[in-house]
Amino acid sequence: MSKPKSNNAKTVSVALTLCLVCSVLVSAVAVGLKPAQVENARLDRNKNILIAADMYDAESDTAEDVAERFKDFDVEIVDLNNGSYVDDNALLEAGIPDRNAYDASQATKNAALSEDLGENDPAGIGRKPKYAKVYVKNDEAGKPEMVVLPIQGYGLWGTIYGFLTLESDMNTIRGISFYEHKETPGLGARIEEPEWRAKWSGIHSYDAEGNVATGVTKAGTPKENWVDGISGATLTGRGVSNMIQFWLGDQGYKPYLDSLRKESGQTLESADTQANQSTKPAAQPKTELAATLPVANGKEA
Repeated sequence: MSKPKSNNAKTVSVALTLCLVCSVLVSAVAVGLKPAQVENARLDRNKNILIAADMYDAESDTAEDVAERFKDFDVEIVDLNNGSYVDDNALLEAGIPDRNAYDASQATKNAALSEDLGENDPAGIGRKPKYAKVYVKNDEAGKPEMVVLPIQGYGLWGTIYGFLTLESDMNTIRGISFYEHKETPGLGARIEEPEWRAKWSGIHSYDAEGNVATGVTKAGTPKENWVDGISGATLTGRGVSNMIQFWLGDQGYKPYLDSLRKESGQTLESADTQANQSTKPAAQPKTELAATLPVANGKEA
């Protein structure tokens, strides 16, 4: 007795049905997990902001602690060209409907929200966003106690993303964190280690003339006010150094930091005096600072 011939049409039909069912299931799972993924990304970002601000204890702090502590920060959008805050109406006109959802990294892919750096690109980021999101913690008098600045730049194998926190003098570094990179494990990836990040604490960003006065040296070649590099990770250190100098410079946050400093009645020289806890009187400013800023107006969950 002969066996029935295989039905190719039936086989194809079953295969297509299985593919359709599987694709529907995968899509459903992806859609169902999306809110959790967004929440985890937000939590990780806020945690790294707190790490840079020296407000996070990895051994004891919970997700609830991170959420509660992050409430102390205002989220602001800064126009990097003039250092001023951008209000919601101006953001809407620029094509940014929600300050909390704004992503400066994604903005670099939008020609209307970024500018090509061409050859003047020491950090290797290609395009600079016109607007940056910053996080400000104010004191009881409403004056900035610290400001957390997103930073990014090319390392050895890819772009390094992090946060840099400055004290109220807008000069002294409080802390730094790196949350995404492709650096070599055990070498360049050591930029994440607390021991190396701690070396940035207390470093001055600028000299009295307003020039960026810090960076990363080659390992074993110490330099005053600079951070010693990681042995075997020279190119990663150079990338971090270029990134720091770019974002603290005129193309980055310097106009904004100058404005904050002027608003609080400080100069770089007086900031240095306070940071060194010196009793010497502050000298007269040598640089003209940018215009004052409008009142902060943003909160982010």
